[in-house]
Amino acid sequence: MTVFKAGFSRVDITPPLGVSIAGYFHDRFASGVLDNLEVNTLVVEYGSDKAALIALDNLMIIQKQMDEYRNKISAETGLPYESIFISCSHTHNAPLIGQDQLVETRFGDALYTDLLGRKLSDSVKMALADCQPAKMGYATGIAPNISFIRRFRMKDGSIRTNPGVDNPDIDSPIGRVDERVNVLRFVREKGPEIILANFGVHPDTIGGDLISADYPGFVRRETEKIFPNARCLFFNGVEGDVNHVNVHPTGGFKNGLQPMFDDVDRGYEHSAYMGRVITGAILQVYDKVKFTKPDCVKAVQITINAPSNMTEDPDELSLAKKYVDLHLAGKDDEIPYKGMELTTVVAESLRMTQLKDGPREFSLYLSGIRIGEIAFLGIPGEPFTEVGFAIKEKSPFDLTFPCALTNGAEGYYPTMQAYIEGGYEARSSYFKSGIAELIIDKSLNLLESLYD
Repeated sequence: MTVFKAGFSRVDITPPLGVSIAGYFHDRFASGVLDNLEVNTLVVEYGSDKAALIALDNLMIIQKQMDEYRNKISAETGLPYESIFISCSHTHNAPLIGQDQLVETRFGDALYTDLLGRKLSDSVKMALADCQPAKMGYATGIAPNISFIRRFRMKDGSIRTNPGVDNPDIDSPIGRVDERVNVLRFVREKGPEIILANFGVHPDTIGGDLISADYPGFVRRETEKIFPNARCLFFNGVEGDVNHVNVHPTGGFKNGLQPMFDDVDRGYEHSAYMGRVITGAILQVYDKVKFTKPDCVKAVQITINAPSNMTEDPDELSLAKKYVDLHLAGKDDEIPYKGMELTTVVAESLRMTQLKDGPREFSLYLSGIRIGEIAFLGIPGEPFTEVGFAIKEKSPFDLTFPCALTNGAEGYYPTMQAYIEGGYEARSSYFKSGIAELIIDKSLNLLESLYD
């Protein structure tokens, strides 16, 4: 009789001080450590079919680098390449890996980039060795008031991302948040049980130059305090247009938050708060999950072709080059914008200059893992929440776990309406309008193929 099994591993990947930190449009170098970075790996097995779901404390890793890591893991463990699902948490306080997506002259520490590949392989080997017969339970909790739309229509009709707390010119948010927390429990015959949570919001609550896993690290630690005989993983969901910023705070919501350079309030204490709220969602459903004994493990990866968001207007390109040159020379004060508007213009200009010679089309991976009645859907970048809503609502599975920044990190995936409206995400996106709708359509096709 075939038995379903699950295994877990945890590997420390905290970098040495001095490494370049990814996440903003200026240099930061690690000067200390607030909390350790980790690779947490779940391996699931049914007969000869296996898959590794890897939760990695890092901002983002492009497809090319991810391919190197996945091929290495496959060669060293025997797992099929398509069954290796590496999802970055998107913490903005972790090392730059490989080459910077936008700034061609920025590279991460080569030794750490190589070490991370070795650590990823080790994590899968250890999780495979830890596999034990298990039953799986799943449910959905709610994490209220920690995720907020970050795109706003202003009173003058313009669209701004992160317009600032208590900005009197704000009219209304554009979009909706998904406060659902997908939860899995694997109760095993031997060893600790495994708890997995999936929720979508930017982990950019800290800032500065100290290494931290941000709120996903707090989710893991707080959950394991409550359940000492459990190990917890966190997978970030669809988070391209949501973050932690409540622009109309009341009561004590500002506690533990301080304003920073880009009109965003941040604080380590707030990161802890978010972790505790998500842990609370796990507690809501922990005892009432629907238990099953999965009868299959399947993996599928497809490639989709997405048109490039090239700009061929010579005047736009000339101005973009001017702004990029000023930015790289450290002269942001000569660019006539401030706060998040400055970040938007710099990101847009980098995108224009980066794509001035093409390519005209990108190849993007979509990754799917089926575990019995539930499925994981990996997207290589940052989709808007409407992408997550559509996938969850139309998926054939009982519960679907959409995961951003999985097996790649190729950019933002805004909706068609967002391209019309504007804002940081659409103006900086490498992809033409229609990309979000293409991802929804192809993701649902992938999920249908897994379900058959």
